[in-house]
Amino acid sequence: MSDRNAAQAKGVFTPPSPRPKTQAGDASPHFWRDDALPFIEARAIADGREVCYARHSHEHFSIGAITAGRSTYLHEHSAFEVAAGTVVLMNPGDVHACNPIDDQPWAYRMLYVDTPWLTDLQHQLGFSAELDFRRFAVTHIDNRAVFDGLNQLYDTLLDEQASILQKHSATVAFFTEVQTLLNPAEVLVREPNFKLERAAEYIREHCTQALKLEDICEAAQLSASYLIRAFKQQYGMTPHAFLVNQRIQFARQQLRQGKLIADVALQAGFADQAHFQRAFKQHLAATPGQYRG
Repeated sequence: MSDRNAAQAKGVFTPPSPRPKTQAGDASPHFWRDDALPFIEARAIADGREVCYARHSHEHFSIGAITAGRSTYLHEHSAFEVAAGTVVLMNPGDVHACNPIDDQPWAYRMLYVDTPWLTDLQHQLGFSAELDFRRFAVTHIDNRAVFDGLNQLYDTLLDEQASILQKHSATVAFFTEVQTLLNPAEVLVREPNFKLERAAEYIREHCTQALKLEDICEAAQLSASYLIRAFKQQYGMTPHAFLVNQRIQFARQQLRQGKLIADVALQAGFADQAHFQRAFKQHLAATPGQYRG
């Protein structure tokens, strides 16, 4: 998956023709998943003008291709304008959002990969087995080979005639190339703040419960004023936003198991189904029913 275009080497990129399979004007999210390949999930939007995300994060690694139009890509504390041909990457825990520009149409395809699966692949490729997931330093890139590779993998995953072996092999091949090409030799990581990490871990472990601020402060041995200020600086969102995000991640797993939306809403800690519906759509730009399929 090396660069084959001299112009591209100079930073010039000509966006390819849009490739989404869904019909133009279709703002509904389209999800793909297969129980035989539980470590990967795909999503596509053909018309993203009404697709708006709240700032959020995932426990998994995400990589996506803008297949048409332009959008605003928020990543941690930075904002970028991305267009057709751009590939965006989000490490586990990275706070991000991608939203339309002035009601202009845009389309994208996303792949979500379980972090343990990708970490294992990194170890197979020679990264130290003593380390956890090796973060990507690049947040977005205009690279025709990566863009085409992602689209080819997406097509293969959705191909009903392709075997599980073919899909699995294509997934390993693509992420091997992405890892080799885009992960730098040295990765800058956040300086650890163990008390803040303890606060985040406490929220993760008790996200379905009715948490109080003092509960989190006591668990982390931090004052409320410091926790609010430092937590947002560290994680890009307030403790409450982090809590809601964790509840949504929990709900995703429950919905994938086919559980009833009303039951999931209560199990995830939401006051009622309406509140759950609103929060879920803010985070995933899809209703729980659309996600569950």
